[in-house]
Amino acid sequence: MDTHRNVKGVTAAAVAEAHQKDLKVQGKHGVNYRSYWVDEKTGTVFCLVEAPTAEAAAKVHKEAHGLVADEIREVKEGK
Repeated sequence: MDTHRNVKGVTAAAVAEAHQKDLKVQGKHGVNYRSYWVDEKTGTVFCLVEAPTAEAAAKVHKEAHGLVADEIREVKEGK
């Protein structure tokens, strides 16, 4: 899960567009950006991603749109 904090002027539409750009380049990095959440009030975005490494996940964002995450954490799905 990655977190983008204090993204000034963030909108759900802008994040949707960035997500589509991620989807276009993720395959060459072995990454799967699955979903995202946006908090427009705080300028926070969370992205759920399956990736071999945090670096691979970051490369997708950097290449797709340049908006790199402030933090990437490994999380496991609860059952």
